[in-house]
Amino acid sequence: MDEAKISEIIEMAWCDDTSFDAIELQTGLSEKEVIQLMRSNMKPSSFRMWRKRVSGRAAKHKKKIETRS
Repeated sequence: MDEAKISEIIEMAWCDDTSFDAIELQTGLSEKEVIQLMRSNMKPSSFRMWRKRVSGRAAKHKKKIETRS
């Protein structure tokens, strides 16, 4: 995967409004694959900060958004 594509995926994953489901539709990468990509392409402290922010966040998981409604 080229650097531009990796940067695009990281940007989508970093954005609070983009769910893992939307990322999968656009890129074909599952949530687990996105997490692996983030871990391998970010500084450890940035990755930990991102994981803390998105863990359990309903906006990152479409199913959780739908059950809240």
